[in-house]
Amino acid sequence: MTALTWLNAEAFTVFGQKVIWSDMIGNLMGLAALALGWRRSIWTWPAQLLSGLILIAAYASAHLTGGVGKQLLVIGVAAWGWRAWQLGRQQAQDGSIAVRTATWKERGLLLAGAALGTLAVGGLFTLYPDLSWSPWADAYIFVGTIVAMVAQARGLVEFWIAWLLVDLVGVPLAFNGGLAFSGLVYVVYFALVVWGAYDWYQRSRTTTPATALEGATA
Repeated sequence: MTALTWLNAEAFTVFGQKVIWSDMIGNLMGLAALALGWRRSIWTWPAQLLSGLILIAAYASAHLTGGVGKQLLVIGVAAWGWRAWQLGRQQAQDGSIAVRTATWKERGLLLAGAALGTLAVGGLFTLYPDLSWSPWADAYIFVGTIVAMVAQARGLVEFWIAWLLVDLVGVPLAFNGGLAFSGLVYVVYFALVVWGAYDWYQRSRTTTPATALEGATA
């Protein structure tokens, strides 16, 4: 049995749906990455990289080509975020990752990027139905995930809000796509996102804009 065959083998059944190993392990790694992000640990990025690699197998088994593409993009953004946080730690006197709330300009750019990106990706998925069985929902999650990761890389509190909005669509989509464990993990994500958002917001009140991840734009 090859590693890929094992990853796509059934681990157990929940709510009448089978859970495959790649779905379970990849999402547990994603959950760990989110928890590490809440703790502002730089290990959040390698955890996201590994999660993305494993989830490629899960989405491929469910014939969700759009999901595979999303994970490839997630891996690329995670590599960039890892570098951004390394630069941020080097610039900080105590070696920690500073966080802050976004400026109104940054919020506008994130919203515009999310809207335009969803329209572009949704249009692509509509033109090529084989890429996704739910084009607009997949596009929303695809782009929302990238927006959240970019905001996280820049140390913006709003990244938690972006994750929350992704969860609202991600939970039913994952269950409908037969990825039951993904749906369950999204529910846990919701609780962690609320907790993380509160913690980051409290920390941002003691952070000045000048000290917050200036290196993220490098």
